[in-house]
Amino acid sequence: MAHQPAEPSGFSARPRSAARLFPCGQTRREFVWEMGAGFVGVALSSLLGDDGFFTRHAQSATRAAAEGPLAPKRSHFTAQAKSCIFLLMNGGPSHVDTFDYKPSLAKYAGQTLPPDKQFTNSGNRKMGFLTPAWRPFSPGGQSGLMISDYFPRIREHADKLALIRSCHTDSHAHGSALVAMNTGSTFIGRPSLGSWAVYGLGTKNQNLPGYVAIMDKRGGPISGQPNWSSGFMPASFQGTLFRPVGEPVLDLRGPLDRTAQREQLDLLGRLNQQHLEQRTGSAELAARIESYELAYRMQSEAPEAVDLTKEDQATLDLYGVGGQPTDEFGRNCLVARRLVERGVRFVQLYSGGGHLEDTWDAHESVEKNHGRHGAEVDQPIAALLTDLERRGLLGSTLVVWGGEFGRMPFAEGEGAPGRNHNPYGFTMWMAGGGVKGGISYGETDEFGFAAVENKVHLHDLHATILALLGMDHERLTYFHQGRDERLTDVFGNVIRDIIA
Repeated sequence: MAHQPAEPSGFSARPRSAARLFPCGQTRREFVWEMGAGFVGVALSSLLGDDGFFTRHAQSATRAAAEGPLAPKRSHFTAQAKSCIFLLMNGGPSHVDTFDYKPSLAKYAGQTLPPDKQFTNSGNRKMGFLTPAWRPFSPGGQSGLMISDYFPRIREHADKLALIRSCHTDSHAHGSALVAMNTGSTFIGRPSLGSWAVYGLGTKNQNLPGYVAIMDKRGGPISGQPNWSSGFMPASFQGTLFRPVGEPVLDLRGPLDRTAQREQLDLLGRLNQQHLEQRTGSAELAARIESYELAYRMQSEAPEAVDLTKEDQATLDLYGVGGQPTDEFGRNCLVARRLVERGVRFVQLYSGGGHLEDTWDAHESVEKNHGRHGAEVDQPIAALLTDLERRGLLGSTLVVWGGEFGRMPFAEGEGAPGRNHNPYGFTMWMAGGGVKGGISYGETDEFGFAAVENKVHLHDLHATILALLGMDHERLTYFHQGRDERLTDVFGNVIRDIIA
């Protein structure tokens, strides 16, 4: 039998099964080693405590609970914008066919994209030749911003727009790119932009949600609820879904009279509060209690807020309500105006739902797809800008337009009329809310393939939106799992050149 080496002096023998159960061992020396690591943790906790690390976050949580999660809060600095309406064109509209005029596409039509321009071919689709814009561009307003004939009504508001023509993102897939546009990350589980806005500023009207999301009747974004989720924040900050057709919110008029309903809620609240006191830190229960109270308060104000019969016929006609194909998006834009008018902080409208041609995902034909969706939204968006301005709300309302990415400058196969996904360069625009109008910021290359000048990542876009709402994206943090989390993570630069 092979000789077994003696165990060093000071170590006690232990069975092999114990070594498996206790990988750090059962010896005096290893016991001291383990205790040393514990002492380091004690020292670290002491240092963090002296620095106010634990107290700061505990006080913040206590104060938020006392005031209510949606109570109005002071902004970091004075800003014009008090609310934001985000118009999200689900599916990725083609920037080279809408807001990014590229005459070189006509000049080099029929040629291939230069080989030095490397990219991921989303879906391994066929790659055709450089293809000119499917509709002509014309200058709008005194600024002369070049805007496509897909948006003739929006072009009339060119002097209000700040076109950001150098956006880029981290994904060429719809699901993850939409999540990134809304949360700043391609990974699911982080709070959305609207959640950060309400967390940072609260909302002025406690009888309405602070954050409302309105889907397209054809469906929501394919990545679903994470796009308006509050992520690791309490559920109080997540988006409240309004229906795109019919009654925006169901069951606003309950079967009980208000007195009986109030008595029921008070009893339920007392029981839930007792349960919560025995289980501190239950954010989901606290959010559920608040949701019951918000639903009760909404019954007194939400029906009037979404009642379009209160609008005169001229306003309904302006938005295209009752007409085709503008009725649905026109109604949603009008509801958005009524909500921000009543103090709602963040409203997001989706154009396009489900997948493929029911969205702006123009694989089959840009002309057919953008002709259809452009006609649905052009008049309502122009009406929204007109209506906000005439009511004195445009200065206090930031309007954002864009999709999750753009489209390629070449066709999808030889002679094909569609374009593939392009995350390397695309256009978004902002208006109102302290934004300079009639300007263009950044550039893509001569073909519209990739951003090359004053590149704007999603983190920069989010930092700018927060700044226009009066918040410093580096100071707006939420403590989660030992770290002060931010919408922009450790990135983001405010686009100062577009702020008035």
